[in-house]
Amino acid sequence: MKEMNVPGVHTTRFAVETAMDAAWPAVERHESGGWVFRAADGVTQRANSIWPRRIPDGGSPHFPVLLRDARSWYRNRRLPVIFQVFDDARTAPLNTFLDAEGFTRQSETLIMASWPLAAAAAPDRTVELSAQPSDEWLRVWWDVDGRGGAEALATARGILEGCPALYALVRDDGGRPAAVGRLALPDKTLGWGGIYCMATHPDARRRGHGTRILDALLQAAAERGLEGCWLLVTAANRAAQELYAKAGFQETGRYLYRQERPRRHLTGC
Repeated sequence: MKEMNVPGVHTTRFAVETAMDAAWPAVERHESGGWVFRAADGVTQRANSIWPRRIPDGGSPHFPVLLRDARSWYRNRRLPVIFQVFDDARTAPLNTFLDAEGFTRQSETLIMASWPLAAAAAPDRTVELSAQPSDEWLRVWWDVDGRGGAEALATARGILEGCPALYALVRDDGGRPAAVGRLALPDKTLGWGGIYCMATHPDARRRGHGTRILDALLQAAAERGLEGCWLLVTAANRAAQELYAKAGFQETGRYLYRQERPRRHLTGC
């Protein structure tokens, strides 16, 4: 990930990776040799993936042992082994190892950032901001991005509330919740916030609601003295990338998920 050259703000790749991890905290965590195993009952890839926080001294010779530990840890939770791997020179040996192990490449994601932040002249007071996700907020986000029933939603809510954040909601002309977003505030010392959960109900799209949500969250970040914000968007979502670029965001890095292919089991007969 590129360095974000903002005076007085420690924004190295590792610092932002750490903030991203804290902004979406898993229910369970375990560290082995610098790899952080994360699990949350299978709810979201990020919270159920391995973050290779540190490449062990000696590099690739240690990977088979760490992978064995990971397989055991995730097997006990009946979860697949998935890595969240950032696309940079540091992780190149790991990607080569995972290629040899037959891990898939999926969900390539752009990390985009905007800095410095500037407070808007006239904040949109019709955007509702709260420190907790309301039931209405959760319903819109889950209807757009959710996977699973009530238990999965409860787990997702726990992930969201595991980090200080602001939640924005916009209503349509009829008063119905139309769009939502989240500003994660994981680390005051970093001086940055993360934009997450940007979602617009299918019946309310192409009306500017997403722009209003984004503007309100950036305004809130500026009012809190943050230097900048990051967000995550899939490489395939060109429409969202255009929206964020218009708001001043630029790509600063990428990551993808590497998932172990299911092993075929021999059957009788």
